[in-house]
Amino acid sequence: MKFELPEHKKFVHQMVIPVRWGDMDAMGHVNNTVYFRYLETVRIDWFVKLGCDPSPKGEGPVIVNAFCNFYKQIEFPGDVMAKLYVSDPGRTTFESWITLERTDQPGVIYSAGGATTIWVDFPQQKAVSLPAWMREIVTP
Repeated sequence: MKFELPEHKKFVHQMVIPVRWGDMDAMGHVNNTVYFRYLETVRIDWFVKLGCDPSPKGEGPVIVNAFCNFYKQIEFPGDVMAKLYVSDPGRTTFESWITLERTDQPGVIYSAGGATTIWVDFPQQKAVSLPAWMREIVTP
């Protein structure tokens, strides 16, 4: 199965994540739950680089839906290149899309996933409009 990223997505970030021995399951490949950690790791790295460190007294991103599709097994040892794309800004939300490939096999998508992110006022515990600076970043 081949993964094709829709054209209306905007590339915003990438990082290399080492595959750890403990990421594997009894079948000798990375456990499916660990892929979600990889997706989370690249999203958080991007948010931190944007200076978007959530504060319980302020506003910030919250994931309300996440998914992952598995195309090939990732095995130890190796490194994963995670590439993050964004799209579809709404009043309070945007979509993120992430591809995972091994660094020793560039261009071969092993897994792809994403998440819907909602912008939240943490003290009020409710959705608020995306800040203008974030809307600009996530608009393709």
